[in-house]
Amino acid sequence: MTFVLQPWQLYLVIVAGWIHRQQQEVIEYLRTENQVLKEKLDTKRILLSDDQRRRLAVKGKILGRK
Repeated sequence: MTFVLQPWQLYLVIVAGWIHRQQQEVIEYLRTENQVLKEKLDTKRILLSDDQRRRLAVKGKILGRK
């Protein structure tokens, strides 16, 4: 028994994979951002260290400006 993907099925799999990767990048950025903000929760004003800014910048660059 052979299974042959139809062209629309292949396209659907490619699009689903791309969307999943995008969502994972957003989730990873939000987790990093939450971690940084939890570290600063005890103060009224959030002042980020250079390391924290760098971590957020690395994750944010992957997502782009939107």
